[in-house]
Amino acid sequence: MTQTEDGKDTVTLIDNKTGKQVTMPVLHGSVGPSVIDIRKLYAETGHFTYDPGFTSTGSCESQITYIDGDEGVLLHRGYAIDDLAEHSTFPEVCFLLLNNHLPTEAERTEFENILRRHSMVHEQLTKFYSGFRRDAHPMAIMCGVVGALSAFYHDSLDINDAVARKIAAHRLIAKMPTIAAMAYKYSMGQPFMYPRNDLSYAENFLYMTFGTPCEPFKVNPVLSKAMDKIFILHADHEQNASTSTVRLAGSSGANPFACIAAGIASLWGPAHGGANEAVLKMLEEIGSVDRIPEFVRRAKDKNDNFRLMGFGHRVYKNYDPRAQVMRQTCHEVLSELGIKDEPLLDIAMELEKIALSDEYFIEKKLYPNVDFYSGIILKAMGFPTSMFTVLFALARTVGWISQWKEMIEDPVQKIGRPRQLYTGQTKRPFVPLAERG
Repeated sequence: MTQTEDGKDTVTLIDNKTGKQVTMPVLHGSVGPSVIDIRKLYAETGHFTYDPGFTSTGSCESQITYIDGDEGVLLHRGYAIDDLAEHSTFPEVCFLLLNNHLPTEAERTEFENILRRHSMVHEQLTKFYSGFRRDAHPMAIMCGVVGALSAFYHDSLDINDAVARKIAAHRLIAKMPTIAAMAYKYSMGQPFMYPRNDLSYAENFLYMTFGTPCEPFKVNPVLSKAMDKIFILHADHEQNASTSTVRLAGSSGANPFACIAAGIASLWGPAHGGANEAVLKMLEEIGSVDRIPEFVRRAKDKNDNFRLMGFGHRVYKNYDPRAQVMRQTCHEVLSELGIKDEPLLDIAMELEKIALSDEYFIEKKLYPNVDFYSGIILKAMGFPTSMFTVLFALARTVGWISQWKEMIEDPVQKIGRPRQLYTGQTKRPFVPLAERG
């Protein structure tokens, strides 16, 4: 790396074929790796870069979330995730992600009231649910219903209007718990429950999910606190697959409801949002505590395809900072519910002990991650595994809409148009049908 006369950092690339030298600017963020600005690379060299999965490519500039996987750091607008989980509520974190500062008391009250006022969905929207089979996956329902919001709220579709963008953001954050709870109720054959303005965000979701018209339903404060923390810990996670999907869809000028529906579709993939569901399937496969040593041995065997789900993380090469918060919450929920002699939870707790004490796991930093604990908590609370990714989508909506809003307001952003390395047939002469034998 060299510096220009005006003090700017650059790197020089040399084409081995032609010997041509090209100088590219180096851009520095406030923290984290610097990036080489290659926007003029093709124009000056005739070459594209090749980066499957975009794992070494910065697609945007963002001020929302910062991750340092090596150090186990996750910051939202500069605030550590464990501080936010310990001292804030989910609506406060939503406000922070949208507005770049924590709310004052007055701002918090106003924002929570806005979410309450937008929590109901159009009554005609409830008829969408009857078009699905009762055994439809809740994520399939979420994709359809969220995308359909654009057919009901025409006044917030103008992406170039700052007020319309704000209203759309509020509507999506407020209505997602209602839409998610209705997906659960529909699968259970139970009547929908309307939101209540006297309940908090997390309490309202639990009420709409597990309450019935037959009797009063009191939300357990320990469970609502746990639900609130789960939402906080999943609110945003930088430029992952679903967030990049939302940004790419939004780059074409698509309306925010369609973009969030695209994010939900991406999150549905088992390699992304289905990790905590995979944890439960793994626990079911193990079956009993006395079989744990067998599966631990298999996990250590390089020639065995078996993997312990919920341990380690693609991004975090150290302890997942969200897992530290979730571990405490997990034990609080299990204690509150008095769950004992539940086979899957017994297996999970024994696996946790092994992972935190076994030298193999410690050396390879295969610590239990946030998906390991959240899957256990959600099962203990009574959610079917099919709802796990729905809850993830509910929480991630604020991250998606914040990233979408930031992209729309960024004058540098263009419509997404990735390049490719073509390896197919070159141009061939066309052969008429009669001559093809």
